[in-house]
Amino acid sequence: MAQFEPKATIMDEAAMNRAITRIAHEVLEHNEGSTDFVLVGIIRRGEVLARKLADEIEKVDGVRPQIGTLDISFYRDDIGKRVAPVLQGSHIPFDIDDTEVVLVDDVLYTGRTIRAALDALMDYGRPRRVQLAVMVDRGHRELPIRADYVGKNVPSSREEDVRVYVEPDDDHSAVEIWDSATHKAAIQAGGQC
Repeated sequence: MAQFEPKATIMDEAAMNRAITRIAHEVLEHNEGSTDFVLVGIIRRGEVLARKLADEIEKVDGVRPQIGTLDISFYRDDIGKRVAPVLQGSHIPFDIDDTEVVLVDDVLYTGRTIRAALDALMDYGRPRRVQLAVMVDRGHRELPIRADYVGKNVPSSREEDVRVYVEPDDDHSAVEIWDSATHKAAIQAGGQC
């Protein structure tokens, strides 16, 4: 089996943990404590990052924010161009009407995932405000969307894939840059990259 390697590792697990700690402090400062907001992670890695963020907020402030998950599969604008989506199911066990929502995702790129997430979120109610926390902002926006909290800005080309891996869902925690062709070949070969 061929060995596939990323072009670069931008953040290792320690750097990601530092970013989550910093984002937790920023969220708490901006929202004046942990009692007036909820976290909603976009499935898949946004969900894991939201849990890690909630853990850190609880460690810092002593109160764990409520966490929900959001499946945007049917809200994507490329749904007809892709293989049938794998549905995970959203789980938002609280009322979001007039609530501060911190939406959590792994990579902010074109903005289309966040647009889909906002559409999906509005089916659950009308939040007072939605804030966005991401581990990586790689630029190349196609829609006027920006993150309020960013772990790291990673300039990249459109020919590259920026991938966030988070344990326990992945076999390691890191932010890696892959050449798009190499990444696709690795996936087709059945390798986890």
